Amino acid sequence: MRPALFTYPPGATFGPRTLRDFEFVWVVRGRAEWQHLDLDERVTLEPGVLLLARPGMRDHLRWIADEPTIHGYVHFDLTPRPDSDGWPSVRRHAIAPSPLPALLDYLVWLAATPGATPDEVERTVATVLRIFVAGSLPDLAPPAEPEPLATALDHVRNEWSRRVRAISLGELADVAGVSAEHLTRLCKRHAGVSLATALELARLDVADELLLRTNLTVTEIARTCGYDDPLYFSRRFRHHYGHSPRAHRQRGGRTSPVDAAGLRTFADRVRPVRHPAGR
Repeated sequence: MRPALFTYPPGATFGPRTLRDFEFVWVVRGRAEWQHLDLDERVTLEPGVLLLARPGMRDHLRWIADEPTIHGYVHFDLTPRPDSDGWPSVRRHAIAPSPLPALLDYLVWLAATPGATPDEVERTVATVLRIFVAGSLPDLAPPAEPEPLATALDHVRNEWSRRVRAISLGELADVAGVSAEHLTRLCKRHAGVSLATALELARLDVADELLLRTNLTVTEIARTCGYDDPLYFSRRFRHHYGHSPRAHRQRGGRTSPVDAAGLRTFADRVRPVRHPAGR
């Protein structure tokens, strides 16, 4: 069990071969085509794709990029061997928060580190296998937003990275090049609520975090989140959360209208790149 990276020239092939053990295969740069000969299954290996080949498989590899391909692999075995017929052959892991890219890099680093022990490699491979077989991984690409909505949300995030503020539908419609009504319809279709509601919940979600993770006063949090009137902020917070900002802080959270409305992806999409409190 020694993880390795190897550079293969364009057009190189390997196999047919019959696997005697398990093997993780991934590509760091370039592309390769893997074929399971017995099932005529074909997989394009490229960055963000992890393949698990299993004992008894007859396979074939062909490197198809115009430039040399950097290909990683690690062989391992399990005692006793489990029934792996139901395991996936491929997992896609290109985006955070998937831990697989870092773990694969760590495996290669371990192999090149004199002080690393075989036990460390074995434990890391076991973690990769556990995540690969049964772990939840983020989608490679979230559902695409309609272009006008994506343009509007990009504008919100850019503006909020400077200062969180209320942004009118008119401003967003102008940026997106559509009417406010059309933009609202697109958001309802995509996120299930109006754009105004989604943006307010996203602002209050920032306030939620500041209440629980800073010592800022309610007035300071209100202004940080674009509410010039702290009393109005408290009313809107109570409307969505069912209690006041101070009560929320005392309770330690426990309620999240953003999550209840299925808007976590939306809220993260427009969340400021830099935290408004400077953290």
